[in-house]
Amino acid sequence: MAASPGSPTPRLFSRGSWPEVKRIGDILRAETIGGALLVVAAAIALIWANSPWGDSYEALREVRVGPEALHLNLTLAQWAADGLLAIFFFVVGLELKREFVAGDLRDVRRAALPIAAAVGGMVMPALIYVAVNVGRTDGALAGWAIPTATDIAFALAVLAVIGTHLPSALRTFLLTLAVVDDLLAITIIAVFYTDDLDLLPLGLALIPLGLFALLVQRRVRSWWLLLPLALATWVLVHESGVHATVAGVLLGFAVPVIRRAEGPGPGLAEHFEHRFRPISAGLAVPVFAFFAAGVSISGAGGLGGALADTITIGIIGGLVVGKLMGVLGSTWLVQRFTHAQLADGLSWWDVFGLALLAGIGFTVSLLIGELAFGEGTEADDHVRIGVLLGSLIAAVLAAVVLRIRNRVYRRICAEEERDDDADGIPDVYQRP
Repeated sequence: MAASPGSPTPRLFSRGSWPEVKRIGDILRAETIGGALLVVAAAIALIWANSPWGDSYEALREVRVGPEALHLNLTLAQWAADGLLAIFFFVVGLELKREFVAGDLRDVRRAALPIAAAVGGMVMPALIYVAVNVGRTDGALAGWAIPTATDIAFALAVLAVIGTHLPSALRTFLLTLAVVDDLLAITIIAVFYTDDLDLLPLGLALIPLGLFALLVQRRVRSWWLLLPLALATWVLVHESGVHATVAGVLLGFAVPVIRRAEGPGPGLAEHFEHRFRPISAGLAVPVFAFFAAGVSISGAGGLGGALADTITIGIIGGLVVGKLMGVLGSTWLVQRFTHAQLADGLSWWDVFGLALLAGIGFTVSLLIGELAFGEGTEADDHVRIGVLLGSLIAAVLAAVVLRIRNRVYRRICAEEERDDDADGIPDVYQRP
């Protein structure tokens, strides 16, 4: 949110600084490819789990590897959730610190809108889920946080396909909202889904974490020094009972961020982000999706049983209706109480479409489902079905709205190009 040139009226969805726009554009391209891989991996898992060879898929998920002495004799599905997703959350930690230290979120006026939208987009889905399951006494309410997360990779993949001419400010807002969303989700996982906390390994984890922070503060990039410390931090956090992905976030927070004014070239956070984002988007998240999305929807207790369960209904309602109400309503409240206006050329239909798109919950939603109900339980199967169906419905509805808006912006672009050809002066130079 910022004031337009020559006017005291603040603008919602105004374009950020050029370095930030360029950096976010690079992130969007990487996440879009990762989102496509995520969708493919999830589709393969779903088809395999419902094929005549479904038992082999389950057997693959249950293969155990790792040293028993360190309590790391985990299944492949657990390694994907606890290990590979730690890489994803390490990148999230880097992105969060980058945004709040040197990105546009350091400006309180710009940060207000995505923070409000993210909070509203988490509160409303949770309330809807609780309202649907409030009468149950079998632990169903433990899944209240499942529909609160937005999968940025999945959402950006959809946006890339349908939003070729949508303003860049909308893409930036979606990414920034998801960054704040991830921070809130990490807090929820650490606070509400840690059952048995062992303070000794948690305290010991501070030693390698502190050494890691000391080295990166001194701009050390040697992997043979940093990687063992990162692994030791991860193992000790895993042993403490706190979900191991939190270690990834803490390690990301430890990496220093350099403002552009402090020196030329990329800082260490940007260096690590450039190295690890392709691994996160291209490997960690798709592999997790492959092991998490495979659920049988045929036979007794399959799709029919899931749709009769209020856990599934609450998740679908939270993702589709709750996210829409939360993101759209929070944006309207910011506009109402700050007397801001949408940036020139934007419509509330654009915000409506983005709010629907925020209902695509996948990676973190599936992870919270496993933490809430336990991997392989009937409730966990219903969670997976609810997340898949809710995300699909949200994606389809958002595609319809944003596709219509995309045609509008494509027509505007075509008219401006015709004007440029007619007078030989690019339209951008004619505007005040």
